[in-house]
Amino acid sequence: MTDVTPGAGRLAHAPANHPTVKAPKVGILLANLGTPDNYDYWSMRRYLNEFLSDKRVIDIPNWKWQPLLQLIILTKRPFTSGANYKLIWNHEKGESPLMTITKDQTAAIAAAMQAAHGDKVMVDFCMRYGNPSTASKVQAMVAAGCEKILFFPLYPHYAGATSATANDAFFAALMKEKRQPAARVVPEYFDHPAYIDALAQSVERSYAGLSEKPDVLVASYHGMPIRYLMEGDPYHCHCAKTTRLLRERLGWAPGSIDTTFQSVFGREEWLKPYTVKHVAELARQGKKKIAVMAPAFSADCIETLEEINGEIRESFEHAGGEVFTYIPCLNDDAAHIDALVTVIEENLTGWV
Repeated sequence: MTDVTPGAGRLAHAPANHPTVKAPKVGILLANLGTPDNYDYWSMRRYLNEFLSDKRVIDIPNWKWQPLLQLIILTKRPFTSGANYKLIWNHEKGESPLMTITKDQTAAIAAAMQAAHGDKVMVDFCMRYGNPSTASKVQAMVAAGCEKILFFPLYPHYAGATSATANDAFFAALMKEKRQPAARVVPEYFDHPAYIDALAQSVERSYAGLSEKPDVLVASYHGMPIRYLMEGDPYHCHCAKTTRLLRERLGWAPGSIDTTFQSVFGREEWLKPYTVKHVAELARQGKKKIAVMAPAFSADCIETLEEINGEIRESFEHAGGEVFTYIPCLNDDAAHIDALVTVIEENLTGWV
């Protein structure tokens, strides 16, 4: 550790004109996907442009993709996406639910780390797209004296379009720092017993409040082109294992939880079955009561609050379904925070 004179903010035995040195800390930087600053056209366009221009998300060559994106998609989609965001917007705080929940998660984790380690650690969050940016938060941590940073993408499952692109932004931010801190990245944690237990508790809590048990539980994961699986992305396998581990933890019989995928984009074939079609088929098969959860999301967002509780619910009901129960994401639930803190502590080994 750097030898800093207590209360002086400078190195011991350093000359009087030496630059101020902060007391060394360990930074814990949480990262989520991102959110537009508002739901108006230009806010949505800036956000969607950054998101859909990421080669990890859309890997079509720029000469094919960018004219389509800039001239057609970004002309129309900001209106429809903005309208959807408006439906779920936290108008009281002037931010999206994802932003509100991520702030709450960060505060809860910060409190736990403060209790365990005092001022030796600093906890903050960033967004891969939109604000606050990864680069701005890395810069702030370095300025605050963080000589080590644990970067934690809040994605239980690894995917190139989520975990990898978050890591890309983190490493790119480190490249800009004169004093580059030591760095660790938290890997996927979908099979961590504490995470599976938190998922199971959320199901048990939701079912306990229902008058009748649903006929089936649908675990809806964010989709991706099936081509990515063929190219080596392990996301599909991680999702399938999550469903199995959750079912085993609940003590349910095989076949009691269905694995499906949502948020299909474009004409390419994506991972199947598609949630929006699968729930309709369940209704047609006579399964009139279903519950849906989204284990791939650490916080409720547009894909859960609007897509699952809107489009997917409507698909089920239009096909004859009667009772649709959405089980919220883990958000800042105590069991979830405990699981995240456990993962953090394991990855901090030797640093604090």
